[in-house]
Amino acid sequence: MSPRPFIAIRCCTALILTFVAARASAQQAALRPYTIDDNLNLRLSRIEEVSADGRWIALTVRVRRDALGADNSRYGDPTYITPALAEFTLIDANSGQSRPILPGKVQVRGVTFTKDGTKLAFFLRKGDDWSINVYDLAANHARQVAAHTTKQVASNSPLVWAPDGKSVFVTLRPDGWAAGARAAFLHITDGPIVVQDAKEPFLSWDAVRNLGDRQIPAIVTLADGAVREVLPETPIRGAQFSADGSYLAYATVEPKKTSYDNGGSDYGVFRLKLAAGSHPDTLLKPVERRITPRWNDSASAFAYADRGNVFVRWLSADSARNLTAKYRKPASKTDTTRLAFSVVDWRPDGAALLVSAKDGYYLLDARTDSMSLVYPFEPDTATRPTRTYEGWSHDGRYLFVSRSAKDRWARGLERFDLTTRQPAELAQDANLYASWHVSEDGSRFVFERSDGDRPNEVYAAGADFSNPHALTSLNPQLAGVALTHSELVSYLDADGKKLYGVLYYPANYQPGKKYPLVAEIYESFFDNGFNENMNLLASRGWFVFHPSVDFQIGYPGEAWAKGVTDGINSLEEKGLVDGTKLGVEGTSYGGYATNLLITQTDRFAAAVNISGKVDIISFLGDSPKIGTRNYNAAEKGQDRLGATLWEAPLKYIQHSAVMFADRIHTPLLMLTGKQDWNVPDTNEREMYYALRRLGKEAVWVQYADAGHGAGRAGNEADFRDHWTRMFSWFETHFEKAAQ
Repeated sequence: MSPRPFIAIRCCTALILTFVAARASAQQAALRPYTIDDNLNLRLSRIEEVSADGRWIALTVRVRRDALGADNSRYGDPTYITPALAEFTLIDANSGQSRPILPGKVQVRGVTFTKDGTKLAFFLRKGDDWSINVYDLAANHARQVAAHTTKQVASNSPLVWAPDGKSVFVTLRPDGWAAGARAAFLHITDGPIVVQDAKEPFLSWDAVRNLGDRQIPAIVTLADGAVREVLPETPIRGAQFSADGSYLAYATVEPKKTSYDNGGSDYGVFRLKLAAGSHPDTLLKPVERRITPRWNDSASAFAYADRGNVFVRWLSADSARNLTAKYRKPASKTDTTRLAFSVVDWRPDGAALLVSAKDGYYLLDARTDSMSLVYPFEPDTATRPTRTYEGWSHDGRYLFVSRSAKDRWARGLERFDLTTRQPAELAQDANLYASWHVSEDGSRFVFERSDGDRPNEVYAAGADFSNPHALTSLNPQLAGVALTHSELVSYLDADGKKLYGVLYYPANYQPGKKYPLVAEIYESFFDNGFNENMNLLASRGWFVFHPSVDFQIGYPGEAWAKGVTDGINSLEEKGLVDGTKLGVEGTSYGGYATNLLITQTDRFAAAVNISGKVDIISFLGDSPKIGTRNYNAAEKGQDRLGATLWEAPLKYIQHSAVMFADRIHTPLLMLTGKQDWNVPDTNEREMYYALRRLGKEAVWVQYADAGHGAGRAGNEADFRDHWTRMFSWFETHFEKAAQ
């Protein structure tokens, strides 16, 4: 048989594919680029609360523009409330209909439904105060509760419904608190004389910050606004009513001293009988270890983890019992470390606990201390999916667990049957899921979902994940915009370790064409998701790359040199990237990484450091508003140096880019905020003066009103200038590189 017909079919197929590709390209070309205005007008949702039956969703919708304009100079001022205006709406998951809870844009917090879902309580910002408000769903009416007190509602107050739905628990500020806290802030910032003495238990800024913990617990009757102060000033956390409303269970966190090891506070657990004249009962004596109690629904018992063991205290008992001591055996013959357990949640009946260890989920009987491994994890931790507990079914038969593969975009929800010990996949695909809410009876799921390249929408689905349907359409204007497309890529670093990164394609990408690339660096990247940086940079006709790195304690600087450059090499080898037009940028720790990277390689045509330190030694005490964080980060946290400055001074020098400014040949743009409370502009300024002294190409831009994030953390004019400068910086130097 002649092969001619086969050839003809192949030719025809090729023509069809060419036609389809050309048509798709023409359609894409008709789309306009994503702009700064698109970004400022972007609407982003947040699920504040879902009723127990899963029907009602309280939602706030923010516009990016409304997040600008914070007074960054007042960071650390206990009296300052950062503006966060949003639309506040209610969605009926049955019908998909939505209605405003309040008109216009407002600032709310503490949103919580009654058990029966008929009412919604929330705090509403009015000037410098928060008011208690209640929304009646049936009447579609919100009213402010006129609380009869001269005291302010604390900005960090909880909002907890009493079981009868007639009152709420809140915390109040002592009389005169605002004036005193404001004066303390102004004194430490303006003096005229500020004395800091190492004999004092707290750093001065810690002492000011601790003023935010001054709270007076109170119960407010909703019908008449009557206020009953139930405790003197107490640093309360996690308050919960008993099932019959007769007592209040709560924890306290009381700062005692400034600590360089994330300690320095006492944690305790208490019960207060609400009868007149009662004093709190101590259930767990305060200790200087982080104790987070988990109460069962009736508040008749609480569980907590302490140094790898799980303890349970029944309020009918005299003390807490260690229920896991006898199970602290080695995980396996090859793994001789003792299993450490943590509390996940109570079973709905309040009689057993779900606890976790590195080998799986266990079910622990809270009275008999019998325990069994009910949900084993895969032995290989490198390939084991990441799992997160999301909830129980009401009858305690099923666990709902979100999961994500580590080698591909396979994400979704799993239902695990504790009777059969078998999992069932409810959703597993490349979509990006977030904010899971499982109804009390397990009949409905409410969640956010995106295809990874567009902003999230709110969805609902049935018990078996049937008919997942969108309840919102927040950004229809993006239908006419060319957005980036993301792709998960893998590569080997210089040590042969497999790493993953996320590649974002240029808007209106044309196959076969090589494009410039800008790498945005930080630590490790895997998941995609809508990202303003990626879309704005891709709109310029560039690839944008999130490469991952593999850190070794004591040698963090090597990680970026190996991981970032080898990730880019792999893209060049695929013929996607013009290797002469490479840029690199990062914010905060990513800005720090950018500076270290360009001391080690000259392959980038341009670099941008946004709010990133350049001198880790001066940085240790450069940010007084965040206390000891910088010391902790350098010694054992994010910076991964693994030692103090005095134990390993050379490591600190080696990881301070300014010490090697003479090796930098990459043109560097530095963007800082004068009001940056995290990385003060003075730190980045060191690099500007060094490069200027050495005759290097460097530009330093300081935004007078901006905070951490430079122009993106300022006002709208700063925001626009920030992005315009970045675009121009890369474009100018890409053009020079091509010459």
